[in-house]
Amino acid sequence: MNRLLLAPYPEPYRSRQGEEVLACLSEAYPGRSWPPPREVAALVRAGVQARARAVVDDTARPWWLDGIHLTALALAALALVPYLQDVWHWALHIDPGQHAIAFRFAGWYPWAEGPTQVRLLPYGLLPLGCLIALLRGRPGFALPAAAAMMWAGATSHGRTFFGDEGKAGLGYYGLGAPITARDLVLSGTLCAACAVLALCRPSRLRRRSYRWLAPVMLAMFVAGGLHIISVSPTFQRGLFVLEVAALIAAWVATAATGDYRWLIPVAAFAIVRTQAIVVRPDAFMQSFPDLVVLILLIAPLPALAIAAQRRQGRALAE
Repeated sequence: MNRLLLAPYPEPYRSRQGEEVLACLSEAYPGRSWPPPREVAALVRAGVQARARAVVDDTARPWWLDGIHLTALALAALALVPYLQDVWHWALHIDPGQHAIAFRFAGWYPWAEGPTQVRLLPYGLLPLGCLIALLRGRPGFALPAAAAMMWAGATSHGRTFFGDEGKAGLGYYGLGAPITARDLVLSGTLCAACAVLALCRPSRLRRRSYRWLAPVMLAMFVAGGLHIISVSPTFQRGLFVLEVAALIAAWVATAATGDYRWLIPVAAFAIVRTQAIVVRPDAFMQSFPDLVVLILLIAPLPALAIAAQRRQGRALAE
């Protein structure tokens, strides 16, 4: 089990010092397969910092390009999460029955029981395709998917190509306020980021392994198997934890390196969330504690940017 604690560290670090760290843990905590929680938190924090420094030391691409790439990845994942169950059911031809995510017609597929009105594809295929293309460093393939997300959100009611999810029903919940497919700030920001990446020599983008999709497939399996829908408390609490963890990781990486690239996705996240709160103030008041956490995590953005600038200034002076 201790080997799992090495996962946050970059591969060169694991190769050089991984066995030494494992030996130290075995000596410090004999007979235990897992160290105390404080030690776990310290190891994970150190791993995130080491990985962040390794990213900064890689000069193959400018920091701003890497930051925009991270922004596009984060927004694509953010848009996909509410539709994990829907895509899983569509791929395996499962009829969710009354567990369909806020559709007027249960399932709404040719093989689903009930009304004959059907849709061709689930909306979630668009952010999923965008996410896969971005992971592989192919923004030229991600851009049409992001543009289709904007089209699906902007078209009038009654279209059945992707169905009316996100238009007639609540399609997305998260920190502070719900976001539906009709809120074009999320899809518009994602589309703009993909366009910038497509125009800026895509060959320079970081290409990630398909193994990064393993958590996505696991989440689809859990959401589809347990019928966890976007309006359930379980879904909202899980998404709340994921978003908080991602924001904290961005703060830790920025504080450890003084690099600005992780501030770009945080700023995009802040814009998307703030817009949702302004547009639907009645919705976020229903989850006031979540809103407080959101503000506490986003408010330090200017202060952290100034701290990063000062850190870089000290590094140059030295």
